Amino acid sequence: MSALTARFDVPLGTTAPRSARHAVTAVLQGWGYRDEIWLDRAAVVVSELVTNAVRHGGGCVELSLECYDGEVTIFVADGSSVVPRRREPDATGGRGLELIDAMTIRWGVRDHEGGKQVWAELPHCLADATTGSSGRTREEDR
Repeated sequence: MSALTARFDVPLGTTAPRSARHAVTAVLQGWGYRDEIWLDRAAVVVSELVTNAVRHGGGCVELSLECYDGEVTIFVADGSSVVPRRREPDATGGRGLELIDAMTIRWGVRDHEGGKQVWAELPHCLADATTGSSGRTREEDR
């Protein structure tokens, strides 16, 4: 069983989530994931994790991906040791952890180099570089 990994230092600022989404989607497609719905969900999870790290974390933000035996896990580390917590949604946010809960198998937090690393395991999706992960496109699912 082979393992695939990728690591990015995320540029801080308002464009960080968008940059992270694009980078992760490109890597996952390069690894053979083609199911557009699955890729969109992965992008939402990345966006929420990076947004939380930029808004509530400190220092540099590091984004990592691991794929082992078809299981993809996303890791986002920042310099703050404060663990994410749910809050009441309002006009400025508060829905991120709810989205992560809904779009992942499980997620958690661990200590990481003086800060924390939030990880999220995505639902299984088979990668196939020739026909696509599920052989479907959005249009076929409608």
